[in-house]
Amino acid sequence: MTAMKGRGHSLLAASVIMLWVFYCNSVAAAAPARLAISCGALGVQLRLCQEGVEAWSRQTGTPVKVVATPNSSTERFALYQQILASHSPDIDVFQIDVVWPGTFAPHLVDLSSYIDGRFTQQFFQTMITNNTIDGALVAMPWYTDAGVLFYRKDLLQKYGRSPPQTWQQLTESARIIQNAERAAGNTRMQGFVFQAKGYEGLTCDALEWIDSFNGGTLVNSAGKVTLDNARAAAALDLAASWIGDIAPKGVLNYDEEASRGVFQSGNAVFMRNWPYAWALGNAEGSPIRGRIGVMALPRGGDQGHPSATLGGWQLAVSRYSRHPALAADLVRYLTSYAEQKRRAIAASYNPTIKALYQDQEVLAAVPFFGTLYDSFEHAVARPSRVTGSKYARVSAEFYYTVHDVLSGKSAAAPALAALQKKLIRLSRGEQW
Repeated sequence: MTAMKGRGHSLLAASVIMLWVFYCNSVAAAAPARLAISCGALGVQLRLCQEGVEAWSRQTGTPVKVVATPNSSTERFALYQQILASHSPDIDVFQIDVVWPGTFAPHLVDLSSYIDGRFTQQFFQTMITNNTIDGALVAMPWYTDAGVLFYRKDLLQKYGRSPPQTWQQLTESARIIQNAERAAGNTRMQGFVFQAKGYEGLTCDALEWIDSFNGGTLVNSAGKVTLDNARAAAALDLAASWIGDIAPKGVLNYDEEASRGVFQSGNAVFMRNWPYAWALGNAEGSPIRGRIGVMALPRGGDQGHPSATLGGWQLAVSRYSRHPALAADLVRYLTSYAEQKRRAIAASYNPTIKALYQDQEVLAAVPFFGTLYDSFEHAVARPSRVTGSKYARVSAEFYYTVHDVLSGKSAAAPALAALQKKLIRLSRGEQW
């Protein structure tokens, strides 16, 4: 009798546990899904992201938390590494740089399982290829970028200078206009501002200088390091000459927003930046509204060619998301024709869908999308695919070296020779 009673208690306890588990699972299943997306905060990025996310939320009834991340791509990369390495489900959708798909691929969902191939056919196929790792589509292109030159149309006209076709012409015009404006009373005027802080942005700027001089692309498509040559050294020597002359010494700590702040305040003749700065510079209340010109970056002398580093950001779904299908649907919405068109018109973000470059409403809002189409389509890529998981180290070694040259700590030729040897060792010969 006692044994029977004991078995009865055991069966009752087991039943209670089963009912509790069933109840908990039912509550979890009934709870509404929630997503989180990481967005950058550069310029108006965060606001535009929030607007797009809210529109999708209204359509689907799914609440989404927008998580702001650091403007610095180097800092954001480190943050993402920590989150993904911990297999955290806290962020479902990540905004990732164009050079990160290969590094983060093991942690990302294959979006081809959720997004139809007919949808991806709208996009520049080079971008789809960039985001396809070992056959898996790990990210969708959200907007693309290429470095461009902003200039003050009114100041060039005032001093009879034409938009510069070479870096040497830019140097001369910047010095003439800067000095004349300072003599006229604007002591804060600078000739040229750009991104010279020791971070990924300097890799982009310096790659443009070197490639425009026909000095190589850091690491070529065959995996060969291409830095140790006279043309690359000449490009960096010229850039170093700008510091304290046409560029303030403080530029050594400038990122995109610091550069834009000086230019948009009316205190710079030229600025190298991404196209997003166009809409902000022409916004109501901007001191230089209507006085901005945009053109392709200059070439490195008569034998050089214009060069713009390929930038841009993608949207990827974490492998650790609790709701990958919903997250992929959010990605599909945010990268759609209508949403990319809204972002292009509102804030001059370059679309990744080809047809938008013929959209008349887009071209009316951002005229230079048409004139600089070739710059966007043929921009020089950073060597992230060929260097794979070592790209972050390659880039860091490069921008630290360039920063030393710009700050006068070392001359260009020996610094590049030393860097070439270091990168060859990092690649274990010719293999990455």
